[in-house]
Amino acid sequence: MNLDFHQVDAFSSQPFAGNPAMVYRLDAWLADELMQHIAAEHNLSETAFMVREGSRWHIRWFTPGAEVALCGHATLAAAKVLFELYDEPGQRIEFICKSGVLAVSREDELLVLDFPALSVQPLAVSLELEQALGVSVISAMLADKLLVVLDSEQSVRACNPDFAALARLPWSGVIITARGEAHDFVSRFFAPAIGVNEDPVTGSAHCSLIPYWAQRLKKSMLSAYQCSARGGELQCRLEGERVMIGGQARLVASGRLWLEPAGSER
Repeated sequence: MNLDFHQVDAFSSQPFAGNPAMVYRLDAWLADELMQHIAAEHNLSETAFMVREGSRWHIRWFTPGAEVALCGHATLAAAKVLFELYDEPGQRIEFICKSGVLAVSREDELLVLDFPALSVQPLAVSLELEQALGVSVISAMLADKLLVVLDSEQSVRACNPDFAALARLPWSGVIITARGEAHDFVSRFFAPAIGVNEDPVTGSAHCSLIPYWAQRLKKSMLSAYQCSARGGELQCRLEGERVMIGGQARLVASGRLWLEPAGSER
């Protein structure tokens, strides 16, 4: 058995920017252990596997260390692969996953994720959190991930966490965010507990970021920038209980994973 893979830089129109994801379009599911080994082999923040089920695609995502329940950039990458390489018809693809039904639509040059909006609950700021991040925290909230508000974009960019200390905290991932200078808000995302010290651009983090900033700024359409080393632009909308997260994507590589014994297939 040998498998074709495709690498996409999500939330970027250019190669070597945005967030890289590996995508596998399968005819049937592989064993969970094998998918985890494949994700570890690629060693990107996320590898997406998908299998058609009726009119939808069932999608699963693996970091190098664990399966996750929701991933934005690898879903964007999967839609890019289906539209561009496998001639998926129409303007909208629906995915099913552990978090429910998701969709990606083509809107001009953008691919737009349709994801659930997640509300946040206030959380006391602990000394351990501030020490792990190495910055002063304005406030903290909890949804599926910890959301931490800092005082400025400069503080977000300068944050240099202690990843070992972050991994010991009781959350799978930590978002830091602040008002932006050229964008409505900026953010970064750290998840050392699941094998990703810093994710370059994190669509799923915006499920809580968009409702939070929409309420704070009294607007439903927002521009966002994730200011990791690679960086990524996101065009965001709050629509009731859903968030729309738009971005471009660039196919950068395709190849084949050889699982047969050496020399058995060429």
